[in-house]
Amino acid sequence: MAEKKQRLHMKERSVAERIRDFEEVPLGYTVEQAIEEAKRCLQCRDPKCVAGCPVEVDIPGFLKFVVKGDFDSAVKKIKETNSLPAICGRVCPQEDQCEMKCILGIKGQPVGIGNLERFVADYERESTSPAGANRPPSPSTMERGMNSDESRKKGVRIAIVGSGPAGLTCAGDLARLGYQVTMFESLHVTGGVLSYGIPEFRLPKKIVNLEIDYVKSLGVQINSDVLIGNTYSIDELLKEYQAVFIGSGAGAPKFMNIAGENLDGVYSANEYLFRVNMMKAWKFPDYLTPVKIGPRVAVVGGGNVAMDAARVSLRLGADEVYIIYRRTEKEMPARKEEIKRAEEEGIVFKYLTLPVKYLPNSDGWVSEVECIQMELGEPDASGRRRPVEIAGSNFRIPINAAIVAIGNSPNPLIQHRTPELKTEKWGGIIVAQDQMTSIPGVYAGGDIVRGAATVISAMGDGKRAARAIDAFLRR
Repeated sequence: MAEKKQRLHMKERSVAERIRDFEEVPLGYTVEQAIEEAKRCLQCRDPKCVAGCPVEVDIPGFLKFVVKGDFDSAVKKIKETNSLPAICGRVCPQEDQCEMKCILGIKGQPVGIGNLERFVADYERESTSPAGANRPPSPSTMERGMNSDESRKKGVRIAIVGSGPAGLTCAGDLARLGYQVTMFESLHVTGGVLSYGIPEFRLPKKIVNLEIDYVKSLGVQINSDVLIGNTYSIDELLKEYQAVFIGSGAGAPKFMNIAGENLDGVYSANEYLFRVNMMKAWKFPDYLTPVKIGPRVAVVGGGNVAMDAARVSLRLGADEVYIIYRRTEKEMPARKEEIKRAEEEGIVFKYLTLPVKYLPNSDGWVSEVECIQMELGEPDASGRRRPVEIAGSNFRIPINAAIVAIGNSPNPLIQHRTPELKTEKWGGIIVAQDQMTSIPGVYAGGDIVRGAATVISAMGDGKRAARAIDAFLRR
């Protein structure tokens, strides 16, 4: 086998330039780079990369079109199973999924599958009219037989609760199957965590809006400002719809329950990022939603949300930003590329460090965080070595704000209003392998089942649920 070229990496904006604004950091491939990178694909007879994709994209199939320069066919191939390619190409952890399965990665670097998915989605958006960019795939590109029983499906209505990645995927797949799909969103803006949780510099909202427009173009109706569990109950939905999918996410923040968490200047990451992304605090004073952080900010946590909060703080004017994490970089769950970008931007990582108390100034505003040093002991249930406190190692860091990014819990409204819905002790909805809940015809997926997870895992849940709902309605 001839030696393959090294992987082509996307160019990025310089640190000095990007920390001053909220524009996107990676610049994407050029046409020439995309074709060259796609040529690295071995077109395996048994492509393990497809098995590693939660939404089952035909990766060799779309890469074959990229090599030919037929980018329209490439994006149509992706959209046969994935309605949100521009989003997945930006925030999906391909390094732990499809790219991890790539044969080239055994002795070298895997094909840049995520970068190429982003490229073809962006190419479609930039090279066609808005209407054309959102046009559904033609029937010839869909699964054969998909619309053979349209007469049976005519009038069959399905309700989707939540317009995040799980709900959008489930809705798009069911609409392509010919069902009448109505989505209910509690906020005035659709997209769920894609809109309120991920900063503009990592996922531009114009991208989110165009992907949602594509799902709408498949025939999905979206009703915003409707809070299921309040405006309508699940039981009331079942009187009008033949099946229901719950993808309402996990929007309730978690805290550590340590002294000082109620001080002014201590935020949950949910509130902080919601203010920045949805209420446009990053455009203050053009939008009247200020966020007061001061020159020194501490972010507690080691996931992608923590990286987002830290990098946002830098762009809002903080001089010093700390990531406080109780394990080492090896155990950190954030994407490696996001950790790297945060380090490049000057964010200080305090590994093996645990906050134990927040201290106020005379005005009741947080002014210090007291921490204790940790060391790693034996592995816990997750397989990661358990952090253990080192007695007497306490120290303090002067800060003006703290952002707690240690995870989320599901909003309990639906569960409380639907007593026959079985749930975990922590509030997540219990589902079977096909995503069905304890109520026949009601399915669930995404963060309301998993707790805080990745966008693509939520999309995988939505795809499994759509397939199961179709089978349920056929029965």
